[in-house]
Amino acid sequence: MKIAFHGAAQTVTGSKHLVTLASGKRFLLDCGMFQGMGADTDAMNRSLGFDPASIDYVFLSHAHIDHSGLLPKLVKEGFVGKIYATSATIDIIKVLLLDSAAIQAQDLHFINKKRFAAGKRPLQPVYNEDDVKNTMKHLHPVSYHQTVEVDKDIRLELFDGGHIVGSATVVLNVRNGGKWETLVFSGDVGRYGDPILHAPEPFPQADYMLIESTYGNKLHDRIETYADELLKNIRETCLGKRGKLIIPAFSVGRTQEVLYSLNDLELEGNLPPVDYYVDSPMSVKVTEIVKRHSECFNRSVQKLLKIDRDPFKFKGLRYITDKRDSQALNFTNKPAVIISASGMAEAGRVKHHIANSIENRRNTIMLIGYCEPNSLGARLKRRPEYVGIFGEQLKVNADIVTLNSMSAHADYGDLCQYLSCQNPQEIKRLFIVHGEPDVQLEFKRRLIKKGFLDIEIPELHQEFGV
Repeated sequence: MKIAFHGAAQTVTGSKHLVTLASGKRFLLDCGMFQGMGADTDAMNRSLGFDPASIDYVFLSHAHIDHSGLLPKLVKEGFVGKIYATSATIDIIKVLLLDSAAIQAQDLHFINKKRFAAGKRPLQPVYNEDDVKNTMKHLHPVSYHQTVEVDKDIRLELFDGGHIVGSATVVLNVRNGGKWETLVFSGDVGRYGDPILHAPEPFPQADYMLIESTYGNKLHDRIETYADELLKNIRETCLGKRGKLIIPAFSVGRTQEVLYSLNDLELEGNLPPVDYYVDSPMSVKVTEIVKRHSECFNRSVQKLLKIDRDPFKFKGLRYITDKRDSQALNFTNKPAVIISASGMAEAGRVKHHIANSIENRRNTIMLIGYCEPNSLGARLKRRPEYVGIFGEQLKVNADIVTLNSMSAHADYGDLCQYLSCQNPQEIKRLFIVHGEPDVQLEFKRRLIKKGFLDIEIPELHQEFGV
């Protein structure tokens, strides 16, 4: 068996791992798009590193674009097999992939204007809406704990990963050179004590394992401080400074967490009486999907649903879909909380809100999740004096706040707890993926202390025989 790492290899994006069995069968673990990689991003998404027509199956851990975003390219270039994922993941990626195709078309419209003026040939999108629709035909839903006989050499079982609705730890029993072995792929691991989702589930003993390491060198603030930190910043910005609190938030997962915390504040009678906006058509659609998959909610939310039919809605909240209504938010002087995609502030409506708010001392930009080092969100976290947005250098007068307690990714304590169901000495080789190199090295040292023996940190496109 061979494993090649074509994404999320010493970086936190583009999850894409190719497994080749002794029989010659090949399958992918995720097929994600690179995001936030600066000028290299487009080129990296145009080269998969393998022949899509040679792939027999795809096993998808969850719906985030950096894990699913190149599925239409895979299909466009010759993949004809099945894509296995939970039903919640399938519902969400149907929305996310169409949005991704639309964003590519919009971005290239402006890029190609410049290329035409420079006498260069126009670029084509990595894929379009028709490619997305063709991809939908390949999706195959799998329930948690359902054993699927993929073929005579591969058996699949999914376990709740606790990261976002529908996320899964992928467990594959594969025939490797005449004997059965277990390959485990963590996808992205959620946190224990998440306010909405089940905790990550234990999973069977692995022979080989791929584990994410996004926060493999950090401990997050306690989850219980979510609402307190939100309330503090709403009071200081909206009531104290009479300004806007801008919250870049991923449409899947993070937006729902923020809304849940704000709803909780209202139930306690502590929610400040200001205007609240979710300004993202994608977030609106995804929130409706999340509501339909209440089976993914933990016991606390299940209990809450008996007295509150919608834990993501509260007084003063308005969902914005129309572009003109979004633009109008930039011209209002009323205090408000604006939750908008994308989470890294690298694209989407939130980038416009930041550009229109960042030079005003009354406003606050609250960053609540991981940001690629080259993204606008990461640059803001470094609190620069000036920041470039849409080709302009803008003075950073607004307050920049980072809220670490809201991450949906496991920290090193969570990751160690996640691995506690494993006997380290029975894992023949463990691959650390989905992390920055310095973080991965520190995480590797922690795992060695816990008894894991053979640990690799793959480079991009590196292949290992196991």
